[in-house]
Amino acid sequence: MFEHLDALPPDPILGLIAAYAADPNPKKIDLGIGVYRDEFGATPMLDCVVEAEKILLDTQTTKTYLGPPGVAGFNQAITELILGKDSNALRQGRVRTVQTPGGTGALRVAADLIKVAKPESELWASDPTWANHLALFPGAGVSMHSYPYFDAESSSLRFDDMVDALQQRGPGDVVLFHACCHNPCGISPNPEQWQIIADIACVQGFTPMVDMAYMGLERGVEEDCLALRLFSEQCPELIFASSCSKNFAMYRERVGAITIVAQDEEKAAAVESVIHNVTRKNYSMPPAHGPAVVDIILHSDDLRAQWISELGVMRDRINGLRKELSEKIAASGIQRDFSFIARQSGMFSFMGLTVEQVHRLRDEFAIYTVNSSRVNVASFNDNNMDYFIEALARVLDE
Repeated sequence: MFEHLDALPPDPILGLIAAYAADPNPKKIDLGIGVYRDEFGATPMLDCVVEAEKILLDTQTTKTYLGPPGVAGFNQAITELILGKDSNALRQGRVRTVQTPGGTGALRVAADLIKVAKPESELWASDPTWANHLALFPGAGVSMHSYPYFDAESSSLRFDDMVDALQQRGPGDVVLFHACCHNPCGISPNPEQWQIIADIACVQGFTPMVDMAYMGLERGVEEDCLALRLFSEQCPELIFASSCSKNFAMYRERVGAITIVAQDEEKAAAVESVIHNVTRKNYSMPPAHGPAVVDIILHSDDLRAQWISELGVMRDRINGLRKELSEKIAASGIQRDFSFIARQSGMFSFMGLTVEQVHRLRDEFAIYTVNSSRVNVASFNDNNMDYFIEALARVLDE
């Protein structure tokens, strides 16, 4: 069975994790893995999560299967959180949400759904996009292409080029967007640009798909849902994947959901039945613990307010680190302009380094980042930022 198989190279992120763990350098910095870190380099549990877990452990009475949709309270709460309780699509019964194992699980289910619904569909994603998108959708048999998005020279959005490309898409095409905190480049359309994009989707008739992995970490929970709300109000169909890994700091619990908006209530029910068929053949039944915790938080006024507050602390810290890093690089004497770091949002930024410079950071200074020079800004703190800037100056100067 396996005699003709050769070992595959490790995933770049997983390889970085292993190399970083084995490095004995006390000054080593991991800028690759996409998790939030506090000032001490830890990825802490949120207090609201800890409290909700206590409630869950005190009240749960069974470990039986949930059934294909997952935790009903979670599905209802996360849908209303994202689309808003006053959503017309919700009132019209056009929305269905199914819990999945993480946001990545939701994306895979969406890919399988596309393949069942319209096998010849092609998916268009931003250039660049999250690296796993490039494996996930073709892995499900969905043809994938890119549209212009990031200008590496100016570290800005190629909005006009993006609009031109979107105007070439039409019925049968699926266009993938990042709701906020774009991974990997940290640049999102502004509210006016999102309105233009939604208008184009409505006119052209392509199906928007939105990956929402970082809700609340760009401008705020309500603000970061803008794109989804515009699409749900203006387009007859919408697919989106949501994740609670980052904004609830529940990475290992794999809490996510796929949500669809259909033309009408009858079609929404039909699509949900297909999703259940897809998931049954994949992972059969969803996990319970993490979604049940989020269900408790979002249905408690006190815990929900605490979550919003704790999420705000994470968001403010990341934005503060962006400003501090940008200012310190400018003050260091480095001639290259890195002011774009402060203008971007979310955890990630491209530093614009060559592969050779990335390797020098790793080999000479024990600073680990992927070859694209995407860094996780949340990994910086008072103990490592100056060291990073010194190393950056060295590799840029030689």
